[in-house]
Amino acid sequence: MLAGQGALTEGAFNPSLDVMDAIYFDNNATTRIAPEVFDAMVPYLTDVYGNPSSVHRIGARAGVALKDAREKVAAHLNCREAEITFTSCATESNNAAIRGVLQAAPGKRHIVTTAVEHPSVLELCKHLEGNGYDVTYVGVDGEGRLNLDALREALTQETALVSIMWSNNETGVIFPMDDIVDIVKNCGVPLHVDAVQMVAKIPIDLSKTAIDLLSLSGHKFHAPKGVGALFVRRGTRMRPFIIGGGQEKNRRSGTENVAGIVGMGRAVELGVRYLGSGVETTRRLRDRLEAGILSAIPNTNVNGALSERLPNTTLINFDGIEGEAILLLMDEEGMCASSGSACTTGALEPSHVLKAMGVPSNLAHGSIRFSLSRYTTEDEINTVLEKLPPIVERLASFTNHKRAGER
Repeated sequence: MLAGQGALTEGAFNPSLDVMDAIYFDNNATTRIAPEVFDAMVPYLTDVYGNPSSVHRIGARAGVALKDAREKVAAHLNCREAEITFTSCATESNNAAIRGVLQAAPGKRHIVTTAVEHPSVLELCKHLEGNGYDVTYVGVDGEGRLNLDALREALTQETALVSIMWSNNETGVIFPMDDIVDIVKNCGVPLHVDAVQMVAKIPIDLSKTAIDLLSLSGHKFHAPKGVGALFVRRGTRMRPFIIGGGQEKNRRSGTENVAGIVGMGRAVELGVRYLGSGVETTRRLRDRLEAGILSAIPNTNVNGALSERLPNTTLINFDGIEGEAILLLMDEEGMCASSGSACTTGALEPSHVLKAMGVPSNLAHGSIRFSLSRYTTEDEINTVLEKLPPIVERLASFTNHKRAGER
């Protein structure tokens, strides 16, 4: 706990506090289930509860629903239905893609990824390093943009796979995927892309790119937790990642989460409608929130390339103030966001993304990510702009008083 934090935040994160009226700006972590998605799922949690592999009528209806959801996801990505494998989440999809490709090419022991990937990729790569693989972590610049020259130089004849996120979950920075594809595919190396933050925010057309594998997760775009998908382009060599009853064309055995998959299919439909004017509305609200914070609160700045970001994301530094303390006081006021620091075993460590960008420790510790959704309103932006400045002023005053006392 931060020095003096207990006195400032008594009662914060109390699970008994009412959540119904909370202002939620943590949508890159997870999203609320859309009402239409919930309604679509209910029949498959109640009446149509059959195993989709069964031949009887209840199972057959579940099987039809599974096929329909697969069609919707494939249509959204503009790929073949047979190229979609349903999983439990993006972490599983990422692990399956990386492990499956490596197992199909046992003679190659080199992996290329980036220094700013999600832990489901980074931690797996670190694990593989301990098992005889050589991993190259391509860096980013101070704006969070990928070093394409370093990517090009990293590729060798021994490279089995490149795994690169399309957009960063912390900064929202979007990587130039067309350039990445050209570099990787010119070397004949399979490319896996973590597109978790892209779906229903930026259009994806897999018919116009040579990406081999692509991961997505339902709970990032208003579907339930516990369902994801992995696109595997036809002809891509990979081994099954869960072996058993042969579901999902032998790629991922295990009875499918029909209700969750139906929900993801419905969420994809709604996402298609949101693209365009809906996205622009979210971008306008994000820009207003960002500009309001920067103008009202001294010593603040935005992390990441401003023109190459997801429309819903801003990561703002509050110099000299711990991000966790800001979040605790925000929560007391019914506002939810996330920090650029990770708290493990009682110690705050700056985000690995901000470290890779070269952000100084005092700024990295004071970073807050605001990630909006299609449900974010103008009134919620107004509330944050009203309540956040006094919170930061209170913490700055406390910090200055503490420093004066230490001199």
